[in-house]
This record gives sequence, C-alpha cells and structure tokens, in this order.
Amino acid sequence: MNRSLWFVAGAGAGVYAMVRGRRAAEVFTADGLRDRVSGLAVGARMFRDEVAAGRTEKETELRHQLGLMPHGTPELGAGRHRREEGSS
Repeated sequence: MNRSLWFVAGAGAGVYAMVRGRRAAEVFTADGLRDRVSGLAVGARMFRDEVAAGRTEKETELRHQLGLMPHGTPELGAGRHRREEGSS
C-alpha cells in the first residue's frame, strides 16, 4: 500500500506540473500575449471609468457644500440670473 500511495502522489504531481507548464507556455504565444494585452486594456478602461465617476460624485458633493447648486441642479444658466439681478 505504501508504494501505491507514492505512485499516486507522483502521478498527481506530474499531471499538476504538466498542466502548469502548458499554461505557462501558452502565455508566451501570440494569442496568450494578445489576451493579456486586451485584459490590461479592459482593466485600464474600468479604472478610468471608476475615477471619472468618483470625480463627478466628489464634484457634485463639493458643489452642494459650497452652495453652487441651487435645488440640486447645476448652475448652467448663471448668466441669466445675473442679468435679472442687474436689471432690477
């Protein structure tokens, strides 16, 4: 029984090493490198979108704190309000 245990352990280690070797070799093929680069591009795009969303959220929060957003709407018509104040 002792020999069969070592045989199974050795066979399992051999299969594991073979699978890991094939995966490592696949990384350096053209398709493998293309997959890595496309994955990196997707990750960079996701990071960029998260940063943009965080920046927008923080900007909105700061505008609320500073009172630059009356009634929760951006102050896009600021020139109109100034003209009304000046004409009074």
